[in-house]
Amino acid sequence: MSTAARAEELMGQPTPGGWGFQPSGDAIKRSVVFFHNDILMPIITVICLLVAGLILYIAIRFNKRANPVPARFTHNTQIEVIWTVAPVLILMFIAIFSFRLLYAYHDMPKPDLTVKATGNQWYWNYTYPDHGTLAFDSLILPEEKAKAAGKPYRLGVDNPLVVPVGKTVRVLVTGADVIHDFAMPAFGLKTDAVPGRVNETWFKADKPGIYYGQCSELCGVDHAFMPIEIDVVTPDQFNTWVVAKGGKLPGAKAAAPAAPAATVPAGGAPANPAPAAPAAKPAQTAVTNTAKTTTAKIGHAALAAKAA
Repeated sequence: MSTAARAEELMGQPTPGGWGFQPSGDAIKRSVVFFHNDILMPIITVICLLVAGLILYIAIRFNKRANPVPARFTHNTQIEVIWTVAPVLILMFIAIFSFRLLYAYHDMPKPDLTVKATGNQWYWNYTYPDHGTLAFDSLILPEEKAKAAGKPYRLGVDNPLVVPVGKTVRVLVTGADVIHDFAMPAFGLKTDAVPGRVNETWFKADKPGIYYGQCSELCGVDHAFMPIEIDVVTPDQFNTWVVAKGGKLPGAKAAAPAAPAATVPAGGAPANPAPAAPAAKPAQTAVTNTAKTTTAKIGHAALAAKAA
């Protein structure tokens, strides 16, 4: 089987005997591969061949036997201008593609989904803020369980991160204890998980599948046992998974409880009629007002008698 066929078969994980990068899982990673293979590698190759050729030429042409009397000059203005200006022009050319790629990493489209990945010693915790209280830990599978599940050992986990295909996924990365690193080669991701700080990255998977990564920052004795597994599924499968995990779909609202209906007996009158509003008491109000008027008159008469 050819290397390309093996790489296609092992999309999202290392390929034994593979050459170069893993197959790309999204547009950002394809831009990374283009920048490396079509921009950097030709420039690096030409520079290395040029320098090696100059060293070989100097070693043969100007050795003691071929050139017993060395030249006495120490400067050459033309050569010094060339070896100063040429690297500047090369770096400016590289910067055009480099800055374009950096901008693409930071120019995240409007996210369809947000996931928070928290690094712990030595496992990952995933939280879905858009889906209620959905959160879980993701730990490495023992070798026997990994083989039984058909997953590569030290890459397969018990609870993978699940996302829908074709959706922009924003990943908030932080650490709970020491510095970790959320790295996913197929998506071109490598973001530090720093305690007390939240870093942001994103990806948009092109096709369903299982993609593997690892913590890429030395974080302690079990650093090698901290894999990342991302399962990319269809939107319908993702919604089913969210509900099965006890999460809440965005926009879904719980139905309000219906008001209890009144029970109507056979006679036609409701069994539990609503209480009638209290009737007004105009007579009592009139008596009260009359009493207040009489009391006021008696008081005025008493004051008049005392004054006389």
